[in-house]
Amino acid sequence: MTLIRSIYVFCSIVMSVLGYASKPPEDRELTTNCSNMSLRKVPADLTPTTTTLDLSYNLLSQLQSSDFRSVSKLKVLILCHNRIQELDIKTFEFNRELRYLDLSYNRLKIVTWYSLAGLRYLDLSFNDFDSVPIHEEAGNMSHLEILGLSGAKIRKSDFQKIAHLHLNTVFLGLRSLSYYEEGSLPILNTTKLHIVLPMNTNFWVLLRDGIKTSKILEMTNIDGKSQFSSYETQQNLTLANSKTSILLLNKVDLLWDDLLLIFQFVWHTSVECFQVQHVTFGGKVYLDHNSFDYSNTAMRTIKLEHIQFRIFYIPQERVYLLFTKMDIENLTISDAQMPHMQFPNYPTRFKHLNFADNILTDDLFKQPIQLPHLKTLILKGNKLETLSLVSFFANNTSLKHLDLSQNLLQYENDENCFWPETLITMNLSSNKFADSVFRCLPRSIQILDLNNNKIQTVPKEIIHLKSLRELNLAFNFLTDLPGCSHFRKLSILNIEMNLILSPSLDFFQSCQEVKTLNAGRNPFWCTCELRDFIQLEKYSQGMMIGWSDSYICEYPLNLKGTRLKDVHLPELSCNTALLIVTIVVIMLVLGTAMAFCCLYFDLPWYLRMLGQWTQTLQRIRKTTQEQLKRNVQFYVFISYNKHDSTWVKHELIPNLEKEENLICLHEGNFDPGKSITENITNCIEKSCKSIFVLSPNFVQSEWCHYELYFAHQNLFHENSDYIIFILLEPIPLYCIPTRYPKLKALMEKKAYLEWPKDRRKCGLFWAKLRASINVNLLETREMCELQTFVELNEESQGSVISLIRTDCL
Repeated sequence: MTLIRSIYVFCSIVMSVLGYASKPPEDRELTTNCSNMSLRKVPADLTPTTTTLDLSYNLLSQLQSSDFRSVSKLKVLILCHNRIQELDIKTFEFNRELRYLDLSYNRLKIVTWYSLAGLRYLDLSFNDFDSVPIHEEAGNMSHLEILGLSGAKIRKSDFQKIAHLHLNTVFLGLRSLSYYEEGSLPILNTTKLHIVLPMNTNFWVLLRDGIKTSKILEMTNIDGKSQFSSYETQQNLTLANSKTSILLLNKVDLLWDDLLLIFQFVWHTSVECFQVQHVTFGGKVYLDHNSFDYSNTAMRTIKLEHIQFRIFYIPQERVYLLFTKMDIENLTISDAQMPHMQFPNYPTRFKHLNFADNILTDDLFKQPIQLPHLKTLILKGNKLETLSLVSFFANNTSLKHLDLSQNLLQYENDENCFWPETLITMNLSSNKFADSVFRCLPRSIQILDLNNNKIQTVPKEIIHLKSLRELNLAFNFLTDLPGCSHFRKLSILNIEMNLILSPSLDFFQSCQEVKTLNAGRNPFWCTCELRDFIQLEKYSQGMMIGWSDSYICEYPLNLKGTRLKDVHLPELSCNTALLIVTIVVIMLVLGTAMAFCCLYFDLPWYLRMLGQWTQTLQRIRKTTQEQLKRNVQFYVFISYNKHDSTWVKHELIPNLEKEENLICLHEGNFDPGKSITENITNCIEKSCKSIFVLSPNFVQSEWCHYELYFAHQNLFHENSDYIIFILLEPIPLYCIPTRYPKLKALMEKKAYLEWPKDRRKCGLFWAKLRASINVNLLETREMCELQTFVELNEESQGSVISLIRTDCL
């Protein structure tokens, strides 16, 4: 399918199909692809809603009137590359919405015309017509824009039938051409004319008529010998009767003299842009290059692209000067294996020079060249090596755009560079530049491309590129984002595919003007150093190009392959100062809490008690029941405060009616060689009963509470009634410290004997006390069953503790 056909299908048809995507299902367009299926007839089961039908590259030989009746909404029909020999356009009379009909590359010989008023594209090229198949009915297709034709014979009368149609493009795809009536092509009214010639065809007459026909003329397959020997035979072609401003010759295979004649022929026409592609030429030179007439031309642009040489004998200087002496604005000679270029020794008016993809070397700049008006110079894909030489050459021009990509360029520090102040765009990609290249750049540069070089860092000792707005450093060896201290106006930075691990803070501080950053596909280390870079995207509103798929962690291994946007780096773990402050605050809070607990809950007291209780528990576990029974020596252990000793000695002990030496008191029975806590536990262990004399003085005594605590732990007795409480004086609950919850619970439950204030009631008090004791020492030593009950889980503060009663009988 030709280029024109492809463009039309893609732009005019496919896009229109997509335009209906939002319509209801019954109105949406449907494409049916039946190409390359070796079909010999049109399928009968086509979907009625089909709008695009492709039947190309099959074996269809004829079309029936009923083939397309069921697809009344058909808009595009492609029937190219089949074997159709006859066509009756009335076959499509029921396809009133048909816009595109391609019947190229068939075997058509006969066409029966029928006016399809809505048709815009009709291609009958590359068929076997004896003459161009145009009928009066074709003149009724007022909407026709692109028309493809073919025929072995072309006559004026054929084109006169459609001369009134204003066509956009006429495409002549000729398999053969046996006759052409001169003056036939200019009858056509078209903007573009494209002629594909058969091999070994006299192209001169078609070229001459084509230039008179359309604004754009393209001719393909130009070969064979010239049919005239000199340009003088074409003097009747003048600027007055030529229309073409853009001429394209494609696939040209000629002798050099023939090609030179074409240039001379076109030079004196209305052609402004002359492009020759895929050229092969050679042979001996017979014409004199100095006889080329450069006068009287409208030519502004010449392009020679993709050139191949056969062996021929011609001084290359003649070829170079032939083109450089052309006083035009734009000259392109690309992909021509050109090793050198010469310019005349006088100023020329070239504005655009493109010598891309040749084999030019530094010798190009070793001769004086006068190009004062040059704005654009493209030298990519050559073998240039020295950047300073290019700068000297450019300094004598008005250069704005310079492309030196894909060369072998380097720069040494000891070389001087002189650039014109007009230079704003430079492409230095795919060379061998190192960091030193930044010392050989024009101060006026605005757009700089240095991708795919050997740059490792951007030196700090470089000139200030105050106008630089775009910088491309992709595919280098940079390990950090460059700072912008030398590029104050930088707004676009591309630094993808380098070796950046963790961008430094210098970039964020100095590159405030950067609006677009492409730093993807770098081996990022997702550590705290990367945190500011990740945060940059969150606050930059789309600044990062390729975010987030191109920004992937490479290290640490547990995050490898993770996108940067999914990495969470807490502020606390990355900010050392904040971490230290947080630790100090936590320590202060804990210290304050511990101090409060120590002061309010008397925590040291609990800790000391826990330590003593643990030691006692370990010792008791190692003591057998028999040893515990043998250890009982005292009738009762009395715990009291020293301020209550008078009552104990004068009231309590005499009324117990027992021998005094069988009563254990801390004043007489504590061993001076042992600690107080050891003495307390020994007395409780060696006594059958424990009496606690409670009073406000008892509450304020820490050691009294030690005695009460160990007695309550029930470590040495199996029964729970071995403790007796005597309330000597009333104790208000608010006077009991919070660290003594068991005592407070005891007072709330009133599980004690209260010493009466009325002396007349003392007798009853002593009777209750003796009833509670109800034991003598002899019976105790023989029958008292000592039980060990270890209460490991202490109840919380304020819990209720039941009264423990004596069970020794």
